[in-house]
Amino acid sequence: MNTLRNQILAVFLFVMMIVLSIVSGMVYNQLGDLMQDNAEKQIKQTAIEANGRMEALYKQIDTLSNQLVTNDTVQQLLLGLVNGESMNFDKWQTLTKIVNNIHAYSDGISSFELYTTEGKRIYPFDDKSISNVINERWVTMADKEKGRLVWVGKDLNNENYSYAIRRVSLMDRSFSHGGYLVIRISNSYFQVKEIVGGNGDEDYMMLLDRDLTPITRDYGIDIQNVLLERYKTVTISKKEYMIVKESSKLTGWTIVILKPMSFFMESISTVRTVILYSGTIGFVIFFISAVLLATMITRPIKKLTKTMKHAKMDELKLNPENSSSLEIIELNRTYNQMVENTNHLIQVVYEKELLRSRTELKALQAQINPHFIYNTLNALYWSLEEREEEDLAGIVIAMSELFRYTIGNSKSDEWVTIQDELEHIDRYLKVMKMRLGDRLLWNISAPEEYLNVKIPKLMIQPLVENAILHGIEKKRKQGYVLIKIEKVDNSSNLEITVEDNGLGIESETLKNINQEIENNGVSSFKGMGMALTNVNKRLRLYYDGCNLTELHLISEHGKGTKVAFEIPSIGGI
Repeated sequence: MNTLRNQILAVFLFVMMIVLSIVSGMVYNQLGDLMQDNAEKQIKQTAIEANGRMEALYKQIDTLSNQLVTNDTVQQLLLGLVNGESMNFDKWQTLTKIVNNIHAYSDGISSFELYTTEGKRIYPFDDKSISNVINERWVTMADKEKGRLVWVGKDLNNENYSYAIRRVSLMDRSFSHGGYLVIRISNSYFQVKEIVGGNGDEDYMMLLDRDLTPITRDYGIDIQNVLLERYKTVTISKKEYMIVKESSKLTGWTIVILKPMSFFMESISTVRTVILYSGTIGFVIFFISAVLLATMITRPIKKLTKTMKHAKMDELKLNPENSSSLEIIELNRTYNQMVENTNHLIQVVYEKELLRSRTELKALQAQINPHFIYNTLNALYWSLEEREEEDLAGIVIAMSELFRYTIGNSKSDEWVTIQDELEHIDRYLKVMKMRLGDRLLWNISAPEEYLNVKIPKLMIQPLVENAILHGIEKKRKQGYVLIKIEKVDNSSNLEITVEDNGLGIESETLKNINQEIENNGVSSFKGMGMALTNVNKRLRLYYDGCNLTELHLISEHGKGTKVAFEIPSIGGI
């Protein structure tokens, strides 16, 4: 049922559900992000540690190879070759012994290869050229590095191995070029074991060189394209993995760890379950609280409503006060006061109605029926016709029409056409001509297509009356009144102007009148200003919201006055 109690209950529960949903969502997202950030930090730390191990292995290769090229026997042997000596069996046997001794300290190094400055291999001894092993650009780079270890990359003939190279600098000959040492390294030396998670998904770890070429196993993943495109996740065997990488400043290598997204979802799923249970418990508590609160609020209101329903038509009953909230007590007190006032007013109104009925009866008896005036003027007209007083008869007819037009006050007579208004003005001017004679001339012009436009009744006539009373009448010479209606340029509005050649208005007085019209105030100028202010108020009332130029005066003392205002060409209603 659509009761106040049910509405309060529904609103309270709706608000609580929104609050619980927002809070649960925020907690879920924040905890999820926090747990994911912590997991990423742990994985990042793992990558940093793995990178440290790779750097240690790289340093070991660098150290062993440096020991070999700086060995005194090797230095003397290469110096002799530079000076033109040849390689013999004793030298080769000595070199082999030195290489094997150093080689024994590392499991990752597959072999050492020693080359002359011309790129001819002297160990192992088989006259093989260095260009058959690695690209010439790496030899050039080794020359630029001047003895530092240069990582070449995978063996093109066997991807299970990689090469590194360093130039041999002869210390007894000002560190001049003495040959090259090529180190062949097993990629398994850098391979790390996959970590199997609790859900059976493996973590993948890869080692990439400076060119993002995998040194270790790539698991069939185009990891180079993935890193260049800056993907944050990658799909392997229909499972999504998050990418965490860490680069080494020493080697230029990059450790890439692929962590299953299911690892994050396990912890987030637990959070989701906890939030769901908490939300359910919270909803139950809020529901019970809402029922109790709604009942407490609506119980005194229902009691008050019941009292109002059982009130008799002739007398309203008071509702007993009860202990409740201040608002309910105030409502009950206000109702009781209203009941007392209403019972009193019913009696007062009843007595006033009796008195008003008697007063209206007397007023109706004293009223003059407007038709009595029309009939009287009509009888006067025929009397003048019989006496052949045609001018006076015409004046009587004009006055009769003026009364009929002005006294009419029904709702339907509130708006008239421009033609009706202009005809009324013409009748008024004819009456005024009887008093002013030849001193009064007038002209009315209006386009025929606008004669049926609606306009508020008696909107123009007060302006014409002003022009006669304050302009023509005070002038001893002949005067004229021009009433003109025309369309405004670049607008759909009509401009109505009333112009006379009377005495005009002084500039200071004109300024004050226009100011009072603009401020919609009560004019302090009798007659003229009052009529203008009233017309302007009616314009604002009837055409509120229309983009119109309001009523304004233009006058020059001794030459005349012009009053103008605008109305929409679509007229009124």
